[in-house]
Amino acid sequence: MEQIHRKIEFPNLPLAVYREIAAHLRQVEGVSVDLMPQTSSEFDYYKSQIAGLSISWKSEAEKRVQQILDYYQNRY
Repeated sequence: MEQIHRKIEFPNLPLAVYREIAAHLRQVEGVSVDLMPQTSSEFDYYKSQIAGLSISWKSEAEKRVQQILDYYQNRY
C-alpha cells in the first residue's frame, strides 16, 4: 500500500478554513493532516497564520482526498 505525502497552500486562506479542511480530510480513513506554521517574520493581517497543510494518505483514499481539496480550491 503506497503512502502519498503532499503539502497544500492556499494563499490568504484564513486559519479557520484551514482547520475546517483539516477536519474534513481527517474524516477519511487513512488520512493524516498537520497544520504547517507560518514562517514569515512579518505579520500581515490579510495573510493566514498558517503556511499550509501537510497531508499524508493511503493510495486508496486518493480520489476522496482530491474531491475534498477540489471543493475548497473552487470555493476559496
